[in-house]
This record gives sequence, structure tokens and C-alpha cells, in this order.
Amino acid sequence: MSQKLTKKFVDSIQHDSNQEILLWDNELKGFGLRVFTSGRKTYFVQYRNEYNRTRRMKIGVHSVITAEQAREEAKIILGEVAKGNDPSLESRNKKLVPTFLEFSQEYLDLYAKGIKKEKGYKEDQRLLKLSMKHLGSKTIQEITTKDIHLLHRELKETPYQANRVRALLSKMFNLASQWGWRSDNPVKGVDKYQEHKKNRWLKDEEMQRLWSVLEKHSNRDVANVIRLLLLTGARRNEVLTATWDQFDLERGIWTKPAHATKQNRMEHLPLSLQALEILKNMQHISHSNFLFPGKISGKPLQEINKAWGTIRKKAGLLDVRLHDLRHTHASHLVSSGLSLSIIGKLLGHTQASTTQRYAHLADEPLREATSLFGNKIKALTSEISTSQA
Repeated sequence: MSQKLTKKFVDSIQHDSNQEILLWDNELKGFGLRVFTSGRKTYFVQYRNEYNRTRRMKIGVHSVITAEQAREEAKIILGEVAKGNDPSLESRNKKLVPTFLEFSQEYLDLYAKGIKKEKGYKEDQRLLKLSMKHLGSKTIQEITTKDIHLLHRELKETPYQANRVRALLSKMFNLASQWGWRSDNPVKGVDKYQEHKKNRWLKDEEMQRLWSVLEKHSNRDVANVIRLLLLTGARRNEVLTATWDQFDLERGIWTKPAHATKQNRMEHLPLSLQALEILKNMQHISHSNFLFPGKISGKPLQEINKAWGTIRKKAGLLDVRLHDLRHTHASHLVSSGLSLSIIGKLLGHTQASTTQRYAHLADEPLREATSLFGNKIKALTSEISTSQA
């Protein structure tokens, strides 16, 4: 049946409780009305796409929109078809675009879980939770640079964390572009906050206080973790997850497997006599492949933050983080005259710029060397002054 679809005509149509009715507009090809057995009436437009496949798009429900409004919308859709586009496909794609909450879960499941280590995966989870208040319910296409600005500004009191959130979101929106959900990255218009890295290391007297507390600490595993962190300059997870098969105590070598290091490459670390003594004493009483077995069978010790809080409080080192023990190890080696290149190798740095943070400490041995000659000049000139007097 073909007739111009007007409000009066559509209102007059009686539904058939046994079958649906399709009515076509006789002025605009492809514009039609669908009458359901329930009596509900919806406007639609039908066309063939560039692959000659029939597509039908719903425009709206009669009584919610008028026949003329539906006709104008049908003209717009058919105009897009004439340009070679497929509006029904674009409409379906929009419905498939996830919210940021849904996208975050896909990112964690499809990307982070397969590529990142457990620590990095958990850190991404934590950073994403900080983003949900501003972004969670919005679709990926709806999120604007302004939304990212608002989130970033809310985190400005913790600039390092704010920048880590920014970096994660930038990575995710690049993935969203690859996955066909948007063509731009709204994070690119948001500048990073300036970061002032905290470089804290223990002085001689502070190390003595810490060592004294460790000698008396009731949990020997925790005490030994901290001793090894200080003696080796290793990262916390490298020590916590270490297994006995990584160590050659006869040769005094710790071979860190690639999967355990931050740089994802195997590292060979020579061990000091003090570190070897601790390890040999531990090995005599060990009943696990892990140096520091955890409470869960087959798992290493997971966390020592609470114990470290107690230890540093007793040692009067409240501002010292576990990672600062690594800084302490490096700083004292540099101050003792070792080159930055050697320090970088011991710490497993792949970039010289990473070790450069300790460069100013290398001035101390030079200053001591110049002082030797300065003191000699002072002594000689003092002798001259005495003889002339």
C-alpha cells in the first residue's frame, strides 16, 4: 500500500492483531511506516547500501514524532546513503561503543593482563578507580579534553599520581582509536604537572640506627629483606620474589631472570661478603624454593609495608621509603668514587640518564682530592710564615 504518510492518515490506520502492516510513502522512496500487531506505529527508512544489501533504520514512534519530522529525518538518512555512507552501520557502531567503565575492564582483560606484570596490572586498576568519578558512566566517544582536564586538576595535589593517570588514559585512548571507537585522543591537550622527584638516602648514622633495629626485629624474614635491599640495591619485588635457584653462593652471583626485572632482561649481580653471609645463614634453615615464602603455599612473601612502618618508626626514619634503600646503596657507592656507568650496571639501568640523578654526589671524591693538595699548600705556606716570623 502506497500513500503519502501524514499525521491524519497514520492516525486513521487500524492495526491487524494477526500480522504487521508495512506502508510506504508515495513521495519519498524508502520512507515507510510499520504497524505492529499491538497497534504501535513506527516510522522507518529502507535503502540499499554500496554492497546492494537492504538496510532498514527505525526513525521514531508515531505520536512521539510527527510524520513530517520523520520525513525530514528520512531525507537526511537517504542523503547520507547517496554519498556512499551506511547510516545503519554507523548507528549500530554507536550502540556498541562502551562506557569508560566497560572499556576499562576490556583494557585490563585484553591488554594489561597479558602484557603487564602483576604489580603493573594492580597499579592500573588503582589508577582507573581514580578516574571513574569523572569518566565512568560516559561512553568513550563522549569523553572530551575538558573531562580529562577536570580529572587531572582534581589530582594536582599529587602531581606524580596525576601524571601516571594521564599517561594511562593516553595509552587507553590510543587503543580506543585502534579498536575503532574514536579517531582522536582527548588526553593530548592536557599538559603534565612538573614532578619533583624525591631523592632520599640514609647517612652513616641513620644506617647504624636502622641496622640496630633490624638486629632486634622479631620477624627475621622481614629484617633480612630490608638488609638485602640495602646491601644489593635491588628493587623490592626482585628480593621478595627471589628463588634459591637464582643464586650461586659459591661464586657470589645473583642471576635475576628477565621476568623478574623492571627492564625485562636478565641481570647478573655480584654479591658482597655481607650479603652472602646473610644468604648462607638463611639457606641453612630454608624449606622453600623462595628466599622469603609467604603464608599462602607456593607463593612468596607479598608485602612488608606494615612491618617497614614499624621498623622505620623505631629507627626514627619516618620519611624513608623502602625504595630509598636503593637510593642509599647507589648514593654511597657514588660518594665512594665509583663511576656512574658502574653504578648503572649494578642497578640494572638501561639508560645512562637514569643513573645521572646521582651525578652531583660524584663531586665528593673530587672535592676530597682537591682538598689534599689544598691542605698541602696550607701546610707549606704555614711553614714559610713560621720561618719568616
